[in-house]
Amino acid sequence: MSNEIEAIKDPGLPAHVHRKSDTDPVAEKRAERQVAILFLISALGTLLFIFAYYFIPEDVFFFFPVLGNTNAHQLFLGLGLAMALFFIGAAAIHWAKTLMPDEEVIAMRHTMRSADEDRDALVATVKERAGAAGLGRRSLIKRSMGLSLGLIGLSPLVLLRDLGPLPGDDLTKTSWKAGTRLVTDPGDRPIRPEDLEVGAVAQVLPQHFGEERRLLSDIAKDAVLLIRLRPEEFQLSPERLSWTYDGIIAFSKICSHMGCAVALYEQTTKHLLCPCHQSTFDVPRAAKVIFGPSARALPQLAITVDSEGYLIAQKPFSEPVGPSFWERST
Repeated sequence: MSNEIEAIKDPGLPAHVHRKSDTDPVAEKRAERQVAILFLISALGTLLFIFAYYFIPEDVFFFFPVLGNTNAHQLFLGLGLAMALFFIGAAAIHWAKTLMPDEEVIAMRHTMRSADEDRDALVATVKERAGAAGLGRRSLIKRSMGLSLGLIGLSPLVLLRDLGPLPGDDLTKTSWKAGTRLVTDPGDRPIRPEDLEVGAVAQVLPQHFGEERRLLSDIAKDAVLLIRLRPEEFQLSPERLSWTYDGIIAFSKICSHMGCAVALYEQTTKHLLCPCHQSTFDVPRAAKVIFGPSARALPQLAITVDSEGYLIAQKPFSEPVGPSFWERST
């Protein structure tokens, strides 16, 4: 029986084996340099990441004739970020295994709040162990770690460049200006009131001159629908009625819900329909929403004619076109 009791006794912890860096100052210095080198390699990885992101051109193939610039761009981005993260981890592990205190500590678990003296003892122990870790006196590790962690912290900021420039007032303005002629799309042909019969619909864009180029981003905002009704069919305020000309009314073609093209016109009901989510707009009542998820009417473009009889814009849109955004919730 006594032999069985002896067999189940707590054997305790094995004898502690000191590391070489614990007893040999030369080995300690060597380990410190190794940790610093790992942090520095991490910093180089971050610099490689930044270099690949900013300085590898995408349109000059001979810069990396074997890989091609696009492949080199992706390769060095991945390698740089992988090096930065891997060597930070490797440095931390090597630091912990070779230089940080190597002592077994047993902390008893308490089911309730510890006594005040125990809590004070914990704070004192934390401070003591933090000092024993040697960060304060190992300036080489401290500086190299600060460099690597500081540079890796820049990586997310570098990627913010992909968000592009701030929109400024691009979301509220189009290419329409006072006096801009309405031209057919496609065709770029100036349009007269007599070109549209009652019930007809035409898509138009602002006329461009000379060296101006029509950008796709502008087309996405500038597209306008012309619809001709009989003047007595309008149910508009006097101001909105003054924005029409001889029964012709103009609305933005961009749906105010999600930005789809409002491309369907029901001549009998005089409704415009967005095919994406079925928002329906009543043309005689200034494109008021009568069905669907859209929260506001299509913006109306004020039109008139110039001295040659062509349709022109009286002024720019008085409100942003397209879907709602963070500065316009309704």
